[in-house]
Amino acid sequence: MYDIPALDLPPLREASGRVRLPGSKSISNRVLLLAGLARGRTELNDLLDSDDTRVMLDALRALGCGVAQDAQEPHRWRIEGLDGRLAVHEAEIFLGNAGTAMRPLAATLAVLSTTQGGRFTLRGVPRMHERPIGDLVDALRLLGCAIDDQGRPGYPPLCVHGRAGGTLALDGPIRVRGDVSSQFLTALLLALPLVSTGHDLVVEVEGTLVSKPYVEITLALLARFGVDVRREGWERFTIPQGSACRSPGVLHVEGDASSASYFVALGAIAAAGDAPVRIEGVGSDSIQGDIAFLDAARAMGARVASGPGWIEVRRGRWPLAGLAIDANPIPDAAMTLAVMALYADGPTRIEGIASWRVKETDRIAAMAAELRRLGATVQAGADFIEVQPLPAALWRAAEVRTYDDHRIAMCLALAAFNPTLGAAVPVRILDPRCVGKTFPDYFEALFGLAQADADAVPVITIDGPTASGKGTLASAVAAALGYALLDSGALYRATGLAAQWEGIALDDEPGLATLAARLDLRFGPGTVPGGEGRVLLRGRDVTDELRREAVGLAASRVSALPSVRAALHGLQLAFRRAPGLVADGRDMGTVVFPRAPLKVFLTASAAQRAGRRHKQLISKGIPASIDGLRADLEARDARDMQRSVAPLRPAGDALLLDNSQLSIEESVLRVLAWWRERSPFEAALRRTG
Repeated sequence: MYDIPALDLPPLREASGRVRLPGSKSISNRVLLLAGLARGRTELNDLLDSDDTRVMLDALRALGCGVAQDAQEPHRWRIEGLDGRLAVHEAEIFLGNAGTAMRPLAATLAVLSTTQGGRFTLRGVPRMHERPIGDLVDALRLLGCAIDDQGRPGYPPLCVHGRAGGTLALDGPIRVRGDVSSQFLTALLLALPLVSTGHDLVVEVEGTLVSKPYVEITLALLARFGVDVRREGWERFTIPQGSACRSPGVLHVEGDASSASYFVALGAIAAAGDAPVRIEGVGSDSIQGDIAFLDAARAMGARVASGPGWIEVRRGRWPLAGLAIDANPIPDAAMTLAVMALYADGPTRIEGIASWRVKETDRIAAMAAELRRLGATVQAGADFIEVQPLPAALWRAAEVRTYDDHRIAMCLALAAFNPTLGAAVPVRILDPRCVGKTFPDYFEALFGLAQADADAVPVITIDGPTASGKGTLASAVAAALGYALLDSGALYRATGLAAQWEGIALDDEPGLATLAARLDLRFGPGTVPGGEGRVLLRGRDVTDELRREAVGLAASRVSALPSVRAALHGLQLAFRRAPGLVADGRDMGTVVFPRAPLKVFLTASAAQRAGRRHKQLISKGIPASIDGLRADLEARDARDMQRSVAPLRPAGDALLLDNSQLSIEESVLRVLAWWRERSPFEAALRRTG
């Protein structure tokens, strides 16, 4: 996940390949609660790992459920159910911004505390305290549940409480409004089987039920846990007497159909030619209502094929066709249609989406505002949004606000594919980490499918002599921007190390060039934000070996060989991929990426570098002489500056950074300040804004 303030997306030209979706949020939190209430142990496979499921798991732990993650399969969890009996009678539970946790847990704990005794406070982030829950609270209070508002009436936080032996008013129908959120009905359907011992329980819906497919998910999952709810239209639901949740043993969580919509749209927009975008984990056999998004994509012109557990999408009609749609059954996926509308040849009107206004943010207002930032003409009302096509000449580079709403971030990222219309503007996604709510690796998955023209992918080069700190600086800058990292020195060190393994002499230029051409080198976690920066050579972790002095000396020798440099050149260029690259070495700005918009050359003196290296070695218990280190560095500098191929020198347009007296943090800030002046996004913002 990109845990950074902003992520710049370069103009992306096309897409193809395969993506595996994370588990459905709607299914994951429902089955977690059902497993926690059920009799027996439930094994959940492919459970979503996200902010929303983590708060539900924390809630189950707080309530005394046994919760265990498989050590070998992190998406496999085992839940020991409570068999409908409270193990803990008092707890304060934090539920973030997870409506799929707040509403069902409020109903469940209200019912259980009334009949078994308990006191539970449920709270979340500030936005959760702005999301209505009053209709559900009203229904529960009519049953006899004691619920105290801890803030604004009708909104979280709440305190539910009661004494053991209390009774509920269950003789007549239990009524709940359905025209604001289907989660209120879902919450009751999940909670009421716990108190169905006396007779059938009837829930009646007042008003027109929104988001019916999400209620269908609830009913299907209740059936998996042994509760067969009878439905009469969408107005009346009957829970049979004696219903009780029983573990199904093992349950698989299918991929998230709402998240599939972004990749379906991606295929419709950018999968030109024969190579499709293939989506795995959800397909034609899905129980999720958002699978109906496929029909909307087809109506706009996408070529869609699907089967059990898979979907394939290719571009068909181009530009896409505008459409008018009642999106009430697919409110989450419908947001993606608003971005697809930019690529259409007529207006797209999305109606029946009043529920957007009570989601993670007011999604109608937010989508209208951000699409206008991109240059689009948008009309919006109480329950609709209408988006006009955006001609190539009118696209604007824009900072897209995400409102801490994962779905806004994910669907608006598709605006970066504007080169398919003939535009070429980058898009900045503010607070990209918000996708952690449902799809933490969304941007990584998107970049894995996307292709861009090489010159469209921004590059920062950081060159300098041995021990100048260029590797540390480059790694920190890459992490700050969310860019990939190319440690070109590691390529030469790995070549030298591989030569030692195979017994190839360091003056055997043809042999070393052949070895370099087939170098099996991978940078592990750490080349993107949050990782540890491991280097794998032929599948073996050689991170520490590459730091040995002998390997460094070998690298200096092999890097002077023209045929070795030529063999590694193509590998270095292949690191240039979206969203961007920070490359460090000795000739990144002069030879490998001569057109990089920002080139930095470090100028720390040999004396300063020797002092730093001496401290590093001493801290590791390795004896060293500062004078010896300085003499060695000066010798390497002379050798690198005098070699005939790619001698060590700054590019003509490089910015010189004397980091002798600067901390790494100060050096990073200096480079980032230069980048704000020279980055392609800032240039495009000035040009189109």
